[in-house]
Amino acid sequence: MSKRRILLVSLLVIALVAGMAAMGQAAPKSGGTLVFGRQGDAVSLDPANVTDGESLRVTRQVYDALLDYSEKDTSLRPALATSWENSADGKTWTFKLRKNVKFHDGTPFNAEAVKFNFDRWRDKNNPYHQGEFEYWVGMFGGFPGVVKSVDVVDEYTVQFTLERPVAPFLANLAMSPFAIASPAAIKKYGQEYGNHPVGTGPFKFVKWDRGDKIVLEANKEYWDGKPYLEKLIFRTIPENSARLMELQSGSIDLIDGVNPDDVALAKADKNLQVYLRPSFNVGYLAMNMDKKPFDNPKVRQAVAMAINKAGIVKAFYAGLAEPAKNPMPPSLWGYNAKVKDWAYDPAKAKKLLAEAGFPNGFETTLWAMPVARPYMPQPQKIAEAIQSDLAKIGIKAAITSYDWGMYLDKTSNGEHDMALLGWTGDNGDPDNFLYVLLDKDNAVKPNANNISFYRNEQVHKLLIEAQTISDVKKRTALYEKAQEIIHNDAPMVTLVHSTPPLAGRKYVKGFIPHPTQSESFATVWLDK
Repeated sequence: MSKRRILLVSLLVIALVAGMAAMGQAAPKSGGTLVFGRQGDAVSLDPANVTDGESLRVTRQVYDALLDYSEKDTSLRPALATSWENSADGKTWTFKLRKNVKFHDGTPFNAEAVKFNFDRWRDKNNPYHQGEFEYWVGMFGGFPGVVKSVDVVDEYTVQFTLERPVAPFLANLAMSPFAIASPAAIKKYGQEYGNHPVGTGPFKFVKWDRGDKIVLEANKEYWDGKPYLEKLIFRTIPENSARLMELQSGSIDLIDGVNPDDVALAKADKNLQVYLRPSFNVGYLAMNMDKKPFDNPKVRQAVAMAINKAGIVKAFYAGLAEPAKNPMPPSLWGYNAKVKDWAYDPAKAKKLLAEAGFPNGFETTLWAMPVARPYMPQPQKIAEAIQSDLAKIGIKAAITSYDWGMYLDKTSNGEHDMALLGWTGDNGDPDNFLYVLLDKDNAVKPNANNISFYRNEQVHKLLIEAQTISDVKKRTALYEKAQEIIHNDAPMVTLVHSTPPLAGRKYVKGFIPHPTQSESFATVWLDK
């Protein structure tokens, strides 16, 4: 850089700092440790091998993907890829990669590293294909799925050849599960790689005390500039109320999973600030259609009419949610507002059960998550409310649960009768909700995301067609039709779309909750 340019940049920085001071805004400071209190521990720190938000929240700090989302929404911007272009037939994507980037272990990032990661995910015969890679299945349709090949053009150019056009391809690549890991680290640690993550991201992994905390430190050589924080610690505190008490005492700096009823309490504390994450989720009750009697549509419809969604929202969300009628949020394009929800009608539900051959109801199990989630802040209590509603029509549902990792494994393997779960959108495309949660491609054990095991050929054809065209208007029509069919088939009871609250100390600056729940902490700083 020339001396003249250095002088110009210096003057601009001085002017910016002076301007912020004049407006009463403090300039960002470097240093300090931020402790983030969360509801559950991570399952693994290999982002390609997890689907839970607690794991991906951490990996988002350690890794970069080829593309990224903007700070406030899911519009795309460059990350490890600086530019890209598509062929006329929509099947070939060519990416130019960022130069002079290194993984945390000092090895170089290049096209070979990108190819290594994608071949690991998509090819079952790859020696490093160790795990389930559920997100790969969910977004790309299996192994190898729609990605036919990944080829190195030169050191900083990589080319993807697809079996067919995939409209959300770029949006998929920006998702946290498709972040690029160090090939050297994967080779070194093998099946233990999830305990030793190595990426190119703003923070480096230090240690993981399971059930307690994960410690990260600043990557001082980060390609997009050193983060302000020196350390970032994720602490596991399962109880929402206990987490808030620690925030109030000052032992932690930022939390999610604030009970909606406690938002007013947090707002009244002069030392705290409250954030609202944009609503971009759905909480639902899945009915396993591979198990009787949930293979019967009348039984599923009866369950849908027996549950008092409005009562659940009123009791457990303190105005920070709305009842759901579709398996995707109304804030997302392609949402079908014309779908008429199942009315809460226990008498009609009981009549449907009788028509299905169960005049006296039946016994079953209702699985409840062991940890609070953004779409379900009190899953055990919500399960109890549903249990009470179902009892009114003769369905005796015994509540059961497992630890978080086992819960996800068992539901993905179809071991449940009914199970509470939910989804926070990853990429701003309806495909990420409808195809992932309800397509037959994702109803494959043991790594199903479609835990209703719903397999409808007409829905499948609609969703695949929507993937292959780029016209948003045409895609919207296909998604609206799919939602109508899904609603009538009732494979799940869509319960709620929530607006998750978070809280932090007043000195936390630069934190912007992202709709996907995977915000970067690279620009967060402490004004102590």
